[in-house]
Amino acid sequence: MIHASRLFWGAAVGAGFLAMPVAAGQWPQGVSLDSFVSRERALALQGVLDNIGPNGAKVPGAAAGIVIASPSKVNPNYFFTWTRDAALTLKTLLDEFVLGNAALRPYIDDYVRSQAVLQTVTNPSGSLLPSGTGLGEPKFNADGSRFNGNWGRPQRDGPALRAIALIQYANWLVEHGESKKAKTTVWPVISNDLSYVGQYWNATGFDLWEEVSGSSLFTTQNQYRSLVEGAVLAKRLGVPCTGCGQSPNVVCFLQTYWNGKFFTGNINTNTVRGGVDANTVLGPISIFDVDAPCESPTLQPCHSRVLANFKVFVDTFRNSTLYPINAGIRSTRGIALGRYPEDVYFDGNPWYLITLGAAEFLYGAAAQWTRQGAISVDTDSLAFFRDLHPSARAGDTYRRGKKTDPFPAIVAAATAYADSFVAVAQAYTPANGALAEQFLKTPPGTPLSAAALTWSYASFLSMAARRAGRNPRGWTSAAAQKTPRPSSCAASSAVGTYTPATGAGAPNTTAPCLALVLFVVNATTYYGENIYLVGNSSDLGAWDLDNAQPMVSSNYTAERPEWFAQMSLAAGQTVSYAYVRQQDCGRPPIWETANRTLTAPACAGTGAPLPTLETDDAWTGPVGQPGGC
Repeated sequence: MIHASRLFWGAAVGAGFLAMPVAAGQWPQGVSLDSFVSRERALALQGVLDNIGPNGAKVPGAAAGIVIASPSKVNPNYFFTWTRDAALTLKTLLDEFVLGNAALRPYIDDYVRSQAVLQTVTNPSGSLLPSGTGLGEPKFNADGSRFNGNWGRPQRDGPALRAIALIQYANWLVEHGESKKAKTTVWPVISNDLSYVGQYWNATGFDLWEEVSGSSLFTTQNQYRSLVEGAVLAKRLGVPCTGCGQSPNVVCFLQTYWNGKFFTGNINTNTVRGGVDANTVLGPISIFDVDAPCESPTLQPCHSRVLANFKVFVDTFRNSTLYPINAGIRSTRGIALGRYPEDVYFDGNPWYLITLGAAEFLYGAAAQWTRQGAISVDTDSLAFFRDLHPSARAGDTYRRGKKTDPFPAIVAAATAYADSFVAVAQAYTPANGALAEQFLKTPPGTPLSAAALTWSYASFLSMAARRAGRNPRGWTSAAAQKTPRPSSCAASSAVGTYTPATGAGAPNTTAPCLALVLFVVNATTYYGENIYLVGNSSDLGAWDLDNAQPMVSSNYTAERPEWFAQMSLAAGQTVSYAYVRQQDCGRPPIWETANRTLTAPACAGTGAPLPTLETDDAWTGPVGQPGGC
């Protein structure tokens, strides 16, 4: 959930946000870290449950199984459900459930039903049928209806993350005598998501911060995991897994994010940044497997290049000019961490979930070293290890049980380093335990932005589990690791198979014969202005601006100010359409003066690729001017 592109009819939100502090008293001084974690863990679990419909205390009106990002409705309005945030949250709840919290099962079953239905909701990204494009829609309203505002679309991490969460549940069902439910209720939801991953993994989309269109390491890591786990589950259930065969090329592509010094957060993008990004830390903890070897191409926390990247990322925020709150903290202690150094959202502040994520990362790496009984240092990871053990040398391998080796000292130092990041979160957590999205980068570190953020609570729960040595089920099995990586990466894709998951409660929708129309218009706009597409068909909003199609500006340049939207229309259908400018400052929209019509291509027949048509329009009529608000 974020983020800089939050723009709606009647309001322009994002770059002009004022930091909205979240009022709360300070956490009592003198409380030990152990006591803090114990108390906050219980509060975080309740915080998550309070944000899930239909009975969540803080989210009245949310549908059953819908995970709301935050109760906040004003500056910022996060009273929506994001596929990504919801899946990460449910993955955390599933970890709790599998480890014995049986009271969570109704929430999980509600989630399965809600996601089956959401998969069938036609939205600005598309629909489930026939080609799954609607699965890339990032967010929906609290009641499960489509969100029609301008946004960074599509986002391709959501289906992978949802599949990962539900695969965990399906495995539990099989192991507890409920194979039929796993196969007929849960697998159809998973299958749609894996089909989407297999078909679109090599296509660009927006990152987890919803700002950069390109390829994101976080997304690629989770896409790979979903396909590997999906193949194993499919074999277990005796069903086909469309798309799972793409995993070798996905893991091959994953290695290309390494730039020689650290992992670039986003590649294949026109957005110019330095590349240091929290998604390269959150990715490894989201695919963590305590049994995976450190050299695994999945890029686990203990991988030498991942450790090198961790140091580069953390050290970036040691700059006291960037984050004054980190001034005077020595290089071996945890600090407050944000998304990336160029961040301007709410003026760019530390996030609880990222600071806690750094702790989880280190706990995970320490657990992997302990499980493997060895720590290897190379030229990539040397700088990281010297912060823990100053006399570390490249080429050294330290083994558990060898009296002369510093293995236990390094593990202890990494654990203490992790604790120091938790202590940072403790210092800026209010007395009531509420976790907002961010806290101020200058003293006194006041919580701000969205209050009671579900993802912040979920991150605390997963961090506390790793700290306690409670690790989730492994997934990088020996069988999965035998899949050879190709010598060169291929830009492959597998056409997906999509079917409403009626066994889980989805409506039994059908697909007419469709054609793809790419609407393209050259329209110069000012910052905060958006272009919408509206027309006479239901797909185009039936001339109702509330249901108009938001267009995307990721290809926009000064030379070619392109806005586009790809739509699936009934084959052979003739439609009338127009473009509309959404103004900032709550001012009325501006309609263009042209009356446009087109006829979608004719039906291509069963099994044939969808016929396509692309417009080349130019805005006609009056243009907007910034409102100055």
